[in-house]
Amino acid sequence: MLEKTFNGSLINIRGKDLYVEIYGSENKTPLLYIHGGPGQGGYDFSYHQAERLQENVRLISVDQRGVSRSEGIKEDDSFSIHDIILDYEELRIELGIEKWALLGHSFGGYYSLLYATTFPNSVSHIIFECPTFDPGLSARNSLIKASKLFKEGGKENLAEKCLDLAQSDKSAKSLMLEFTEIIPELGEQGLKLHIHNFEHTTDYSLYTEDEWMQFSVKNKVHNDRLIEENEIFRSLLPRLKEVTQPALLIDGIYNPVTCDKQKRTFLNDVKYGESFTLQDSGHFPHFEEPVKFKDIVLTFLK
Repeated sequence: MLEKTFNGSLINIRGKDLYVEIYGSENKTPLLYIHGGPGQGGYDFSYHQAERLQENVRLISVDQRGVSRSEGIKEDDSFSIHDIILDYEELRIELGIEKWALLGHSFGGYYSLLYATTFPNSVSHIIFECPTFDPGLSARNSLIKASKLFKEGGKENLAEKCLDLAQSDKSAKSLMLEFTEIIPELGEQGLKLHIHNFEHTTDYSLYTEDEWMQFSVKNKVHNDRLIEENEIFRSLLPRLKEVTQPALLIDGIYNPVTCDKQKRTFLNDVKYGESFTLQDSGHFPHFEEPVKFKDIVLTFLK
């Protein structure tokens, strides 16, 4: 089991202290993990993959500006999605890394695509784990799966509401916000929306309940500011044509976030793109099938 410190330290990047974890020696291939959420943090990925990957890569995981163990965003701080991208680029320079590979999970795939096409000379490879490139498409597909779960639980009205939303012409922002409001109605069944294989679990007791509550408060500020800005609702599908690096899309067969249209566009538009689908995973292959996930990542980077 990893120690509570997770090999983490605070590094001041562009005026904010960011929590950065580094595993593996400097002579190994640098791999930056970009978490999703928005505002999820890197705890879960490090817990399941740091020890597995560090023998072969130099894994770098960051809690984004204002998230979890990083310094919070104050009311008078300016903050936008572009700050997240600039933070990663400044961190690369601070660590003396010429080029690094990216591994973006979920909405971290969105950030990875944005970063790789903004700073293409800084990125050697890209791994997208169950990404969203188009938040509207991801929300619609997730609503369809939520509808099935509501139906299984006998909540016909909510099942129908989810389907109606998925088939509506509402904006990506409206869909995502309404999706967020409906999902708590699934109760414990809500875990099945994103997780298929429950064999592997995460020990969250390494931080106290008070600490997790503090993280949650900071994460909400981060999320609210991004929602207010609106940029996170824009489709990045057109930018897939700009990807020049070798790219791998790792998907779970039960993952509702990366719909077929997004996968087809990735394979059609990314010149050096390939995909691999894990057969016993939902949205979190890195912990649902951790050994297979690790092997796929390392094989691709070789």
